[in-house]
Amino acid sequence: MRQTQSTGLRDLDLNLLVALDALLTEHSVTGAAERLRLSEPAVSRALGRIRQTIGDPILVRAGRAMVPTPHALAIEPEVRELVERVQRLFSAAHSTDLRTVNRDLTVLAHYAMAAVFGPALVERAAAEAPGITLRFLNEGHTDAPMLRDGVADLEMGIVGDRAPEIQVAPVFEDRMVGVARRGHPLVHGTTIRLEDYVRARHLVASRRGRRSGPIDDALARQGLRREVTASVAGITGSLFFLRNSDLLGNLPACAAPMAEQLGLTVFDLPIETPPLPYALAWHPRNDADPAHVWLRDTLREVMLAGRPRG
Repeated sequence: MRQTQSTGLRDLDLNLLVALDALLTEHSVTGAAERLRLSEPAVSRALGRIRQTIGDPILVRAGRAMVPTPHALAIEPEVRELVERVQRLFSAAHSTDLRTVNRDLTVLAHYAMAAVFGPALVERAAAEAPGITLRFLNEGHTDAPMLRDGVADLEMGIVGDRAPEIQVAPVFEDRMVGVARRGHPLVHGTTIRLEDYVRARHLVASRRGRRSGPIDDALARQGLRREVTASVAGITGSLFFLRNSDLLGNLPACAAPMAEQLGLTVFDLPIETPPLPYALAWHPRNDADPAHVWLRDTLREVMLAGRPRG
């Protein structure tokens, strides 16, 4: 191959590659201009730059036509392959068939949230993206920045303090409800009197073992205090605890069906508590990833379909 003018990668112009492909296909500046939807002078200038860069005329006049040089014929298949590869590269995010994707995706969520919304998400994955395997990690798994570090792909639930680059998309607001064993003497249907609620013994679900929270803050504003007898690490564990005691517990309204399936009674709290703002959070490196777009769009649909009414 003849000596060419030295060119660094930073000086390369992919438009020249596309123009070269059109010129080698059409053997004509006019034909290449029509193919590229450019003016003939623009293609002529591109041909001049190609000749200077490669160090070969590429196309030479033969009578009224133009014919490729031996070097042009030699590189034509490679040029076509490169153009096709570049086109696939830049269109991959828009043309990915999720049924062909084989990948693990990790969702960071409270166990109760995973139990409520996880089954529907898994069923959607089986139907729409069967190569995707879903892994759910409890939000208390670690205090490391799991989204930033790539340990988790998506967070679901009440999103706390996060790095400023983390994307957060609100989904819906939930509320806290009470839960007790069936037949609890202080619960009447789905209600409980405030004075009975305060004098009862309570179970708190807290991964950090805390014995107070928003309910206690709401009671304190009215000069009241409840007796917290015990705490457990999570809501799902608390439900089995409550089945076999006279303690009162609480959980998000979206998880009420889970409690009812265990034969527990769900009741309205006799005091107003702050709403629970559920959201999805992810690192912006996943913004355009097709599998991640599917994950967060589908999980959002699942959460909205399963949110409590009223």
